[in-house]
Amino acid sequence: MSQAKRRIDHLVLAVRDLDAAGLFYERLGFQVGARNRHPWGTENRIVQFQSSFLELITVGDASLIPPHSPGHFSFGAFVRDYLAKREGLAMLVLDSGDSKADARLFAERGIGRFEPFFFERKGRRPDGSETHVAFTLAFAVDPGVPNASFFVCQQHYPDAFWNPVFQQHPNGATNVGSVRVEAADPISHAAFLRAFTDGEREADAPVFALRNHGQIEIATQASQGGLTDFSVHVPDVAAVAIRLEEAGIPYVARASAITVAAVDCFGVNLHFKTTS
Repeated sequence: MSQAKRRIDHLVLAVRDLDAAGLFYERLGFQVGARNRHPWGTENRIVQFQSSFLELITVGDASLIPPHSPGHFSFGAFVRDYLAKREGLAMLVLDSGDSKADARLFAERGIGRFEPFFFERKGRRPDGSETHVAFTLAFAVDPGVPNASFFVCQQHYPDAFWNPVFQQHPNGATNVGSVRVEAADPISHAAFLRAFTDGEREADAPVFALRNHGQIEIATQASQGGLTDFSVHVPDVAAVAIRLEEAGIPYVARASAITVAAVDCFGVNLHFKTTS
């Protein structure tokens, strides 16, 4: 198994009630950031780790969402349409050092012909003072997995975004570990992921290893398909189990992992795992 050049940048978790989801993730033991608003109608709250983050997202003002158009992927429209069907893990995002170049690369590889998408917004430092962050996104699509979207994200002011204060979580979580995608045709989706992750093109690879101990797992579609599971690294799963019991959150313990099922976790299976 060869390691791709990219790492998991973040996961986009679509929820219908952003405040309820934020409260739930706090009960899980995460530090959840304040609400942010996008000019295209979505709103988010962020759970930041050492080199990745979770983006809890909802639709705030549907009237602001632009439609999809030739060559333009509408982030807001995808989230809106996803939430019309379900809640859950809607988008997998890897890092990028040059999203414009990646957009050209995705077009050459036949996995996305979309213009790069630049946006910026104000942010808050831990002391409450204002800061400025900006991003450029390059999208890729696998038609065989319609319930998921994939893109890479270039951060233009990373020092204004990443902050150790935001990365301290009561449950000890340090990073996103793995993501599971279910596809009707896993072999075809593996070819897509080889192009998307920039990993070596190993035939029928069930797992793509990423930088910073991350990985993407491919499985045969069991239900709706798409991105169904993710894990976070924690130092002590036993301590997580105690926290969940105290919070009244159901879980299943298996070996060195604790799982909160999708039915209890806004549509996605969440695994707490110890780092190996």
